[in-house]
Amino acid sequence: MKKGILLHEASDDVGVAAMNIKAGEEVEAVTLEGNPVTPIKVVEDIPLGHKVAMRALENGKHIQEYGRAIGYAIQAIRLGAHVHVHNIKSLRWAASSSKIFEK
Repeated sequence: MKKGILLHEASDDVGVAAMNIKAGEEVEAVTLEGNPVTPIKVVEDIPLGHKVAMRALENGKHIQEYGRAIGYAIQAIRLGAHVHVHNIKSLRWAASSSKIFEK
């Protein structure tokens, strides 16, 4: 099985496609150190460098990458789905308009 998804932390909600992955293809997810984490069957095409859901993510859930929250789901995301601007909002941009960061 091809090693096609890289994880910064084994517990991350999303991994990064290390190659173009076609819908229905099963690839191995590994840590940056090369340690196997789990095989994932992708449910839609994932371009090189884009995020892949490592588990089903419910609407509103904070999404972990690099071992920290990077954004939140703006709709339910299936295991093996493409995670990008159509289904995630970055916390960086959300914070810029949030009242909790106003003085």
